[in-house]
Amino acid sequence: MDETEAPTIVSRLPPAGGIAPPVTDDWVARLGSGRDRDQAIAELHGLMLRAARHQIATMSEAHELGWTRREEIVHAAADEATSAVLSRLSRFEGRSRFTTWAYKFAILQTAVEVRRSAWRRRETDLTALGEPASPTTGPEAHAEASDLGRAVDEAMNSVLTDHQRHVAVALLIDGVPIDVLAERLGSNRNALYKTLHDARVRLRNDLTTRGYLGARAPEEATP
Repeated sequence: MDETEAPTIVSRLPPAGGIAPPVTDDWVARLGSGRDRDQAIAELHGLMLRAARHQIATMSEAHELGWTRREEIVHAAADEATSAVLSRLSRFEGRSRFTTWAYKFAILQTAVEVRRSAWRRRETDLTALGEPASPTTGPEAHAEASDLGRAVDEAMNSVLTDHQRHVAVALLIDGVPIDVLAERLGSNRNALYKTLHDARVRLRNDLTTRGYLGARAPEEATP
């Protein structure tokens, strides 16, 4: 995780509210070793709780979760984030405040856990592909949009593998979070991004060949 990519949410975090400030700003040294390491870890965990609670309050998906589940997520995310920070101390280069760098671990972990919980009871049909709604008006424009929709549907079923089609439908149509889909398929984010990229290339090439899209230069080869 690049410490220079601090999210804007960090600057809006509320006051610590009961979390005692560290006695020194030398977080890496205090967390690495020394007599006050346990105290430093406790302070870090408190900061991770603060970041997790702020993040969960900003996510609309969390509103459907009960208070108990939200608290479970907050504490689990803080635990994971604390462990992640401790395991990556050597990667901190001091180009930003340590707390700014560390907050990102709690924010990311909280977001992942909220999305997993929100989608846990949702079933996703990875095969159905309905006709897309058209933003155009008029009979000719509607006919063109319907024709393109049918062409996309045909391409999805003819040029994509089953796995590519499942991933494309889930991510692009059903809006399944990529972390959730990766967990359900026993895969990972990078593999799904690669699958989605390959699916897009195949769809574009097919629709271009059939005259629905203009040719791109340089032309992308079908993977």
